[in-house]
Amino acid sequence: MPPDLVFAVTLISKMAITAAFVVTATVTAERAGPLIGGLVATLPIGAGPAYVFLALEHNSQFIAQGSVASLAINAINVTFAVTYTLLAQRRSLAVSLGLTYAIWTGLALTVNSVQWSLAPALAINAVTLGIGLWLVRPLRHVPMMRLRRYWSDYAIRAGLVASIVGVLVTFSTRIGPYASGLLAVFPVVLTSIILILHNRVGGKPTAAVMANAVLGLAGFGLCCLALHLTAEPLGKWAGLAIALAVSIGWSVAVLFARKAGIKV
Repeated sequence: MPPDLVFAVTLISKMAITAAFVVTATVTAERAGPLIGGLVATLPIGAGPAYVFLALEHNSQFIAQGSVASLAINAINVTFAVTYTLLAQRRSLAVSLGLTYAIWTGLALTVNSVQWSLAPALAINAVTLGIGLWLVRPLRHVPMMRLRRYWSDYAIRAGLVASIVGVLVTFSTRIGPYASGLLAVFPVVLTSIILILHNRVGGKPTAAVMANAVLGLAGFGLCCLALHLTAEPLGKWAGLAIALAVSIGWSVAVLFARKAGIKV
């Protein structure tokens, strides 16, 4: 088989697998309410497959370096969730998401202009999460109505995710580990949930999912940290497995804490 055809088949397969994974996960999130929805949305259901595909083509050092950039952009994703949550209380989908992306893009470009090391990336996450959790705490608890779904819901989600994975896999060698790490955590899952829910259930219930996603993004930050610390000494595959376990463990711990009446 010609090399170009092999690449095309591989790329399409990667895009389809990741899109199917994200669609399945987000449908589950929508049925479970704002808390579980926000936590599921911030599991590495988009970034995880992207990193697996990167690991197939790059060494452990590339993955470790990329995870620092992912950690830095995680703070910007916190800003994304917080900004939308606040705007969606009174604004339309177009205004809320448009302004959110304008702010996210400006901050992401700033982050991308810096060669991040671990300490500054951790510091920006600590500050952003501390402020973000305080701002959205009163907005987390809004009932979520049951939805009738249409084929377009799945097409939007699959298209968004597949596009990001396609760009990431195609250009990762050219753009390097830091830019790849940034692209791997593009808020595609958060965006797809907003696009599907806002006009169907309203801004406030959708904002409640994003408000709980801020809490979930704290776990994703720990996931990135775990990947950075383990990818080189233990190998990239062990690092990815540990990072996934950390992310899932955080979400489970939050659920148990809520059931036990502990405020988080």
